[in-house]
Amino acid sequence: MVEQYLKHSREIFTSEYTGFKQGSKGSGLISLFGHQNSYDLRKGFPLLTTKSMAIKSITHELVWFLKGDTNIRYLEINKTPIWRGNAFEHNLSGMVKEGIFPEGIVKYSPDWDKAMKEYAQRIKEDEEFSKRFGDAGPIYGRQWRKWKYFDEKKGELVEIDQLGNTLEKMKKNPVGKKYVVSAWNPGDIPEMSLPPCHVLYQMTSNDEGELDLQLYQRSCDQFLGVPFNIASYAMLTQVIAQELNLTPRRFVHSFGDSHFYTGLEKRGPWYKENLKNLQNKVKNVSDRKEYLEILDWINKECPKDDNEEKYDHVTAILEQLSREPKPLPRLLIAKKPLNQLTFEDFKIEGYESHPKIERTMAV
Repeated sequence: MVEQYLKHSREIFTSEYTGFKQGSKGSGLISLFGHQNSYDLRKGFPLLTTKSMAIKSITHELVWFLKGDTNIRYLEINKTPIWRGNAFEHNLSGMVKEGIFPEGIVKYSPDWDKAMKEYAQRIKEDEEFSKRFGDAGPIYGRQWRKWKYFDEKKGELVEIDQLGNTLEKMKKNPVGKKYVVSAWNPGDIPEMSLPPCHVLYQMTSNDEGELDLQLYQRSCDQFLGVPFNIASYAMLTQVIAQELNLTPRRFVHSFGDSHFYTGLEKRGPWYKENLKNLQNKVKNVSDRKEYLEILDWINKECPKDDNEEKYDHVTAILEQLSREPKPLPRLLIAKKPLNQLTFEDFKIEGYESHPKIERTMAV
């Protein structure tokens, strides 16, 4: 199953439909639109083995979503900083108005990084501060469990537990085709710290009691985000199957825009100019270790900048492509109702991986 991820990564480099474009987060992108992978969960849990994955962060985030929470305090207390950058940027103007941070902090600068660390510390230590400035907006948990809309007939705001209602219907008829949970709420998007990347998922079962779940992801950060999303939604599939007394069978992952971040001001233009050369080099690889030769070429030719290089995911994926996948682990979940699950109820058995590869997420 790891090979599907690596094959997709290679295709982003080599497809005739791949191109370079400027992303919305200040970094260039090597981008390919449209792809699909399918993971048979009966063969193991699809946790990437070609780099070490943050299992605790994956689990804490899913528990956070399932509770309908959108404040990052739970995540920060549990050393899961994955929403820190988005929440910090989302709340920065309000904090600047109150003099907590100065005006004019340049995004991605050392001052930006320092301010984010101070922000995270205050979120953990000061509950009142976290209530005022720790919310990431009406993102996934809110939409899954507390979707709100104005009911014109009733003349009032109505809240819907999409996931809870869907599971109740599935308990009566698990083979139906209408079981969709959406995070894409157009009215709420302007208030979100980040519009949903994983937009919606659909579930169904067969007559043999096997559950399939398919995710549509509009924006796919192939190096950092996608491995996280694969594990998270495979985990969610198993959670839901257990809630419904079904067997988890497949997680199907449908991709919109899959991309690698190329770095900021200096490195992005270099990749744009050298994209065809890079594509040809990747196309000609016949042995995994040859990816390291391409990595050496980039390191010699690409502009040097320590701050920019941590946002360059191209070099990271080339290192990963050079590695041989290891056997898949198993996921064990305590026999508890979905709404009672905590971090301690999840366990990964038999996970072995190559060393982690550090890069920074663009926000």
